[in-house]
Amino acid sequence: MSTTEDVIGVARRARVAGRELALANRATKDAALQAMAAALLEREAEVLGANADDVQRAEHGGVPTNIIDRLRLTPDRIAGMAQGLRDVAGLPDPVGEVVRGGVLANGLELRQVRVPFGVVGMIYEARPNVTADAAGICLKSGNAVLLRGSSSARSSNVAIVDVLRDAVSAGLPADVVQLVPGDTHESVKALMRARGHVDVLIPRGGAGLIRSVVEESTVPVIETGVGNCHVYVDAAADLDRALAIVLNSKTHRTSVCNAAESLLVHETVAEAFLPRVVAALQEAGVTVHGDESFTAYDDVLPATDDDWATEYLSLDIAARVVPDLDTALDHIRRWSSQHSDAIVTEDQAAARRFVAEVDSAAVLVNASTRFTDGGEFGFGAEIGISTQKLHARGPMGLPEMTSTKYVVVGDGHLR
Repeated sequence: MSTTEDVIGVARRARVAGRELALANRATKDAALQAMAAALLEREAEVLGANADDVQRAEHGGVPTNIIDRLRLTPDRIAGMAQGLRDVAGLPDPVGEVVRGGVLANGLELRQVRVPFGVVGMIYEARPNVTADAAGICLKSGNAVLLRGSSSARSSNVAIVDVLRDAVSAGLPADVVQLVPGDTHESVKALMRARGHVDVLIPRGGAGLIRSVVEESTVPVIETGVGNCHVYVDAAADLDRALAIVLNSKTHRTSVCNAAESLLVHETVAEAFLPRVVAALQEAGVTVHGDESFTAYDDVLPATDDDWATEYLSLDIAARVVPDLDTALDHIRRWSSQHSDAIVTEDQAAARRFVAEVDSAAVLVNASTRFTDGGEFGFGAEIGISTQKLHARGPMGLPEMTSTKYVVVGDGHLR
């Protein structure tokens, strides 16, 4: 069989399994999620052994440290994956929720209700924990899922999917969770062209992966975003608070999409703030790429347009002094990836204007960009953070993994 035939085969099995899953009640789905969580912990050694093979290959292949950090699993991270599944089990079931409804003037009863997409394809890079997160969220929202992780995490993903399939099969068809066969680009291309077999694709990874899926797929795509996130320190900022927010946004974890990659500082506070923020960032191991105001400090590299455009995912940050809020807003409009952008200020008028004019999935006032996260927002585990404007935007939890249909009930009504 060809790669395309293999992929269509698993998609067809997912479609059949998804029909049964769509009819499952909450108790059945939650029991499956709890069983999946327990199985991950019981078979931890198996998953860690497979992951060690992936990490060893990556290290021998000279893969950057930040990518290996995404790839590596530990007992704590597996415990986090299991807890994520339990958290999803504890969330309300979105399927069947009435979005709106009522009785029309002619007596027809009309309800718009949430329903599963059907078959969801996930294409993602490096992080094997996404395998469990995606499986859990798709299952709870009534969707069968086809998982296509990166070849670098192939051993880990095979082990995790084996664990999840064995656990879920006690109450639901195992084929509600499947790994896309093959580890070449041909299998990715086949998944992207499986229109009619796959209802929606969700890419999660770097800019190249997302662009490729958006541009080449014939299956509808929900675009998750690259995180070129900004922190703007306003003229009216509390500088102690600003310093803490910048450090947390940049250094709390660098290899994630909600880490800050650019810093803008109002010129009014630059003289007081720059020495402090440069020293603190450098002490934390961050390389600062700055404009002429920042390069006046030792070991700051001159910033270029490439720096303003870059999602570093590393201990690097681009930094600039701006003369006013207008310039900060212009800079963000040009360079932001519309993921998460923050302002630090005590000026409510400035905060309101920033919120109104920054067109990003999340706009934060006096808070770290690291809060843009499904778990932090109280949604439970997320399947990604959407930066598009259709259907879903921001952290994608359970409701965002559904569509709707209209149920019309009449009493012999004719038009």
